[in-house]
Amino acid sequence: MKKFIIVLLILFLSSYFASLIQSSWGQVRVESIKIPTQNGQWVVADLFKPYKASSDNPAPLVIIIPGFQRSKETLSNIAIELSRRGIVTISIDPYAQGMSSSSLSRRSATKEGYGMFALVDYIYDTANLNYVDKSKIGVTGHSAGGLAAMRGAQYFGKIAIKNESKSKLHSVFISGMLRMGFKEKDLKKVRSNIGVSYALYDEGAWQNEQKNGNLENAPEILRLVNIQTDGNFNKDKIKMGKYYGDLANHSAVVIFNEKLLHPFQPYAPSAIGNQIGYFLHVFGLEKSVSVEGQVWFWKEIFTFICLICGLLLIIPVTKILIKLPFFMGLCSPIPKLLPKPKGKGLIIFWCTLIISILISCFSFIPLSELTKSLFPEATNRIQTWFFPQRMNNAIMIWAALNGLIGLFLFFFSYKIYGKHNGVEKSMLGISISLVNLSKTILVSLLIVLSYFILLNFIYFLFHIDYRFIFISSKVFNKETLYILPVYFPFFFLFFLSNSLRINGSIRFKNGIGLSPSVLYTLATSGGLITILFIQYTTFWLTGTVFWKEGWLYVNLLFSVVPILLVLPFFQKFFFEQTGSIYLGPLTMTLIFVIMLLSNSVYYYPI
Repeated sequence: MKKFIIVLLILFLSSYFASLIQSSWGQVRVESIKIPTQNGQWVVADLFKPYKASSDNPAPLVIIIPGFQRSKETLSNIAIELSRRGIVTISIDPYAQGMSSSSLSRRSATKEGYGMFALVDYIYDTANLNYVDKSKIGVTGHSAGGLAAMRGAQYFGKIAIKNESKSKLHSVFISGMLRMGFKEKDLKKVRSNIGVSYALYDEGAWQNEQKNGNLENAPEILRLVNIQTDGNFNKDKIKMGKYYGDLANHSAVVIFNEKLLHPFQPYAPSAIGNQIGYFLHVFGLEKSVSVEGQVWFWKEIFTFICLICGLLLIIPVTKILIKLPFFMGLCSPIPKLLPKPKGKGLIIFWCTLIISILISCFSFIPLSELTKSLFPEATNRIQTWFFPQRMNNAIMIWAALNGLIGLFLFFFSYKIYGKHNGVEKSMLGISISLVNLSKTILVSLLIVLSYFILLNFIYFLFHIDYRFIFISSKVFNKETLYILPVYFPFFFLFFLSNSLRINGSIRFKNGIGLSPSVLYTLATSGGLITILFIQYTTFWLTGTVFWKEGWLYVNLLFSVVPILLVLPFFQKFFFEQTGSIYLGPLTMTLIFVIMLLSNSVYYYPI
């Protein structure tokens, strides 16, 4: 109980300090807003309003648009840094992500700016936000959010040309996007200042005209600069960080080309500094806090502690619950350790482990491609309740297949070797009565319920969730619960197989030469780690990723692998508490799947 109280106290203190960083120590008010838009759609966003912004002292405003598979919290670092420098900031959940609605458009980023177009119109046309300087409205976005930002410059520029007026967007910053939005016919519509930031080592750079991430002489950038300067730029190279064009008539342009990878660009101080410096320059706020004085990472550290504490609290909560009289029957003795395999048994062990790793590795991308035909509605951004999460469908199919293969390999090796060499069924923890199985299901639901009730309470008090960069456990909408039963069984196959492997085939007496932690990692996430190794080793050696068409699916693994790395330790904990393999997968599947479903793109019917 003492440890429980200490971890709980650390959680609340970390949440409190994270909220202080987020609000610039009380200088910025942070609150959620919901704005109805066209076709019955809506946009949910976080509003960061500096208290000094008022009707007598209106401040510039910047709308932040996260990229594909990202919610408003993932770019809170940009909102924190801009708002503490006196800029009102609105960080949106793009359509079909976070708490915003789906969109009836299949090209929401291009046609609606992920909801930004409607938000700009609302801000510009209403008197409600009288603390905003409407002549200084800016937009920034990363990846697909960067495309939405560029389309916004073109959309409002086209209206400005038609009305012979200034664009509603004073300045736009595009991060991590080059392959779309840079055609000459589109760039001619722009009537805003433009900043571009692109990672030199962007994994998707093979889609650019020159097939690389170097912007120094990229045709897309040369076109942009030439058009922004009314054809007065006749050089074949541009200088990074230099402003071209005329700030006075909203035709300035500046380019940055940081030595980074695509997913980490929004979290690099250098790239963030370039973006902050851009808005300070175009809005004439150079006397503000310097771009080097960044504090956002302290919030990431505190919310990372929250993420750790939230998971650690599962342990004491479980111990408390299973000691209740009703659940006491679940506490069975831990089965005997398995005899150490020798000779043929050791060969079978390593062969099955290697086979499962290879299947896990080389099945992921083909299965991801298979989802395009299995789930055509979600793939084509059509609203549906039939597996509506496009990216998670790929992980689900992979998890189900590898779970089934894992179960087959386990029982195959048990039949041909284990049962004849001292491995008894009682050692595996697979026997359970119907009554105890029912109680196990109930206690797992109570553990999961306690986890998310506490998370929601923390969010209610501090407007903070559990996260580190793009790994997060966050509050979710009711639709997540609607589709949870759809996805749960497929993921459960993998988690059950993993629990059986961790507790029924790796729990050897005297070990086999490798530490349990290494074996856990190999058995659980070895295949996915191999994918990342192949992808980025190839990228490092050749300049092009190994899986080009599936590079976004590979990037998805940055948020999946860390969770899988800690999974075996929870599987082991639950096994040691109950002597059974079932409580671990039941509990962790629910938590993991809810985390996945609440952090992914979806196409729920409106």
